[in-house]
Amino acid sequence: MHYDYLVVGAGLFGAVFANKMKEKNKTCFVIDKRPNVAGNIFTENTKKIQVHKYGAHIFHTSNREVWNYVNRFAEFNHYVNSPVARFKDELYNLPFNMNTFSKMWGIKTPQEAKRKIGEQIRELGITEPRNLEEQALSLVGTDVYEKLVKGYTEKQWGRDCKELPAFIIKRLPLRFTYDNNYFNDPYQGIPKGGYTRMVENMLADVPVLLGVEYKQFLKENEEQGERKVTFDKVLYTGMIDEYFDYCLGELEYRSLRFEEEILEGEENYQGNAVVNYTEREVPYTRIIEHKHFEFGRQPDTVITREYPAEWKRGDEPYYPMNDEKNEALFARYRELAEKEGNVLFGGRLGQYKYYDMDKVIEAAWKMCAEEA
Repeated sequence: MHYDYLVVGAGLFGAVFANKMKEKNKTCFVIDKRPNVAGNIFTENTKKIQVHKYGAHIFHTSNREVWNYVNRFAEFNHYVNSPVARFKDELYNLPFNMNTFSKMWGIKTPQEAKRKIGEQIRELGITEPRNLEEQALSLVGTDVYEKLVKGYTEKQWGRDCKELPAFIIKRLPLRFTYDNNYFNDPYQGIPKGGYTRMVENMLADVPVLLGVEYKQFLKENEEQGERKVTFDKVLYTGMIDEYFDYCLGELEYRSLRFEEEILEGEENYQGNAVVNYTEREVPYTRIIEHKHFEFGRQPDTVITREYPAEWKRGDEPYYPMNDEKNEALFARYRELAEKEGNVLFGGRLGQYKYYDMDKVIEAAWKMCAEEA
C-alpha cells in the first residue's frame, strides 16, 4: 500500500499527472472529495445527452503533442465553438467579426467596419484608460462595448465596469472576416461520449478513492495502522489557501451557479450550444444546450442557465480574482508552499491561475518532467 504520490484531486491536472507518472514507472494513489472523477470537466449522461455539469468546456489547442495525447483517451468530434450573443431582441455572432459588425451597422466590408470602430474610438479620446470601461471603449468603441461587453462583464465580475481595473481586459479581438470560429487553434472538438470517460481512461489502472476530503483522508488513513496508505509526496490540486487553513487570509474567487432544466419533447431549444445574454438585467450570463456539442438528435433536450456568483468559503471556486491584492497574497502562500518539501501544488486552485484545458495538460507535463 505504498505509493510514490498521493494525488489530491481527480480533475484534469491530477489525472494527467497520475497518467504520465505511471508511464515513468511511478505509482500514484488518487483521491477526490467529489463522488466522480473529471473535476469541473465532469459530464453526465442525461436523456442520452452528455451534460457539462460545471459549464461549457470546448477543447482547443495549437499544440499538436497535446492534441495527440488527448486523442489517446477519447475520439474527438469536429465541434467548432461559435457562440451567439443576445442583447435584448438582437442576436450577434461571436467573436466580434464581420457578421457581428454587419448586423450591428448594416455594413458589408472590412474597411467600413474599421472606419466605424475607429471613428467611435477617436470621438471618445481615451488615451490612458483608468478602468475596465475606458479600456474596453478604447479598444472596440461605444456600440460593441455597450451591447456585447458591458453587461456581460459586470455580471461576470459582480461589479460596475468603472470599478474594475483596466488590466482585466488586455485586448478584445476584432476580426474583420466572416468567420464565427471563436478559437484560432487548429485543433478543437468535444470528446465523443463526454469528458468523464476520457478522464476515466487516463486513470485506468490507477487506484482512485472518491468522496473523501484530503484532511479527512489523512485522519482516517492514520487510523488504519499497518493497513494505511503510505506515500513519499503529495500533489495537491485544491485551493492553496485552504491547504494552509487560510492562515494568511482568503484568496478571492468568482463562483457560478447552474440551473439545469430537462425539456422533454423539445428537440431544439435555441439552435446553438452556447448563447450569451449580454444585458445586465438578465441574471444569467449564458444558456448552454448540451446536445449541440455532439450534434445530437435526441427527442428531448437539456439546457443549463449559468449564473455568476460571489464566492464564499464552502462554495466551488471557478475563477481566481487575479488583481494586485490577490496576487500579492498568493505570492505569500507560494512562499509557504515552497517550504513544504514533499508537497506539490498544481492546477488552477493550487497555482491560483485560470488555465485552458490544453494549458492544464502542459503544466502537468512540466511538473512530471521536473519530478522524473
